[in-house]
Amino acid sequence: MRIKRDIKIIYMLLKMKLSRNMAFRFSFFGVFFVDGTLFLMQLLMFSAIYSQVGSIGGWDKSQMLIFIGTFSLINALNMSTYFFGVITIPTKIKSGELDYYITKPINSLLHLSFESIDPGSVPLVFASIGILVYAASGIDMQTTLFTVIGYTFMLLIMLILYYDMMVILRTISFLAIQVSSIERLEGEVITLCMKIPGTLFKGAFKLLFYLILPYGIMATIPAQFFAGTLSPLASVYSVAVTAAFTAFTLFFWKLGIKCYKSASS
Repeated sequence: MRIKRDIKIIYMLLKMKLSRNMAFRFSFFGVFFVDGTLFLMQLLMFSAIYSQVGSIGGWDKSQMLIFIGTFSLINALNMSTYFFGVITIPTKIKSGELDYYITKPINSLLHLSFESIDPGSVPLVFASIGILVYAASGIDMQTTLFTVIGYTFMLLIMLILYYDMMVILRTISFLAIQVSSIERLEGEVITLCMKIPGTLFKGAFKLLFYLILPYGIMATIPAQFFAGTLSPLASVYSVAVTAAFTAFTLFFWKLGIKCYKSASS
């Protein structure tokens, strides 16, 4: 019953946000223009690299296109759904505006996360899928229904992990006055992991980007599944890591709420 109610709330927030966005069409299409430009620049960069070499760390051009398309797809889905809501958490904590959310009879984190759904990045979702379809034609294997279903499952798991990381880093605002440096670190790590498949990390870097800050697996795991190179152990690992981070996210958020100093207190 609760899941059904939460889905209805998300749907209602989507309708309200879409209505507001279409009243300001420039803002609506501006998000797509910016995201699309960054996506195109990334494709051009990898095209230039692979015009000189055949593979990087065992990843050929088609596999890297799957990797690029996957990270772009995760980013587009993230921007379309929870991104613009989650990034406001530190501001709402500092200003006391969080009072408005925790006094409502719905889950405060759910409300915060999805109140700013932005369909402006939806066209980039289809552009990313187009890259994946093109890349699939270049790999030496047949794309089956199982491949599509398995890839979609892994993609959704990684989308949840991305959400967990965003919330965890911003929930620190309950305990610290300034978190801008943490957000800058997040941006740098994401930029790095968008350019380098996780399998290229070794030693301490692999521990860092596969477990502590697991951005290194977010596009790598689904891309490996799509290309047929993902081991069963890696599949189990990705699900286990996501489950662990989701549990910690919920715990950490509840802890943060307990530490929150209300504007009315």
